[in-house]
Amino acid sequence: MTATPQLLIAWHSQSGTCARLAAAALAGARRAEGAGVAAGRCEDLGSVEVAAASGLLLVAAENAGRLAGGAKQFLDRVFYPSIDRDLVLPAAVLVSAGNDGRNAVGDIERMLKGIPFTPATEPLIIRGLPRPEDLARAGELGEALATGLALGLF
Repeated sequence: MTATPQLLIAWHSQSGTCARLAAAALAGARRAEGAGVAAGRCEDLGSVEVAAASGLLLVAAENAGRLAGGAKQFLDRVFYPSIDRDLVLPAAVLVSAGNDGRNAVGDIERMLKGIPFTPATEPLIIRGLPRPEDLARAGELGEALATGLALGLF
């Protein structure tokens, strides 16, 4: 019997925006059949939770044009333990940006590629305060990732 694939949604939020986006992604992922989902703050997660996952969604903020510190610290903590475990997970990125978000996405993608985690989707960048349609897009991303894991697409 094959274990149920698990999506891990890791988020860092100082203002609450990324927490809202992560909650929307979590709600979407829970709509998918055949996959489990766990979510937590980057500060509370580490290599054990990443190793237990089948895929990762990182929800992070841009800060001064770069990846915000809490998400960077999470990636720093899981980087070498993930390499040591030979983890190769599909990963997706959701960035809340005050600027254009591209530098934060680049920071994340460089680190994920080094583990190596493979991109499951194009990065989703939400600029400014999330509107209802942005929260819907975050939910669709969570649902698509969980469904893709359940179907073995990643």
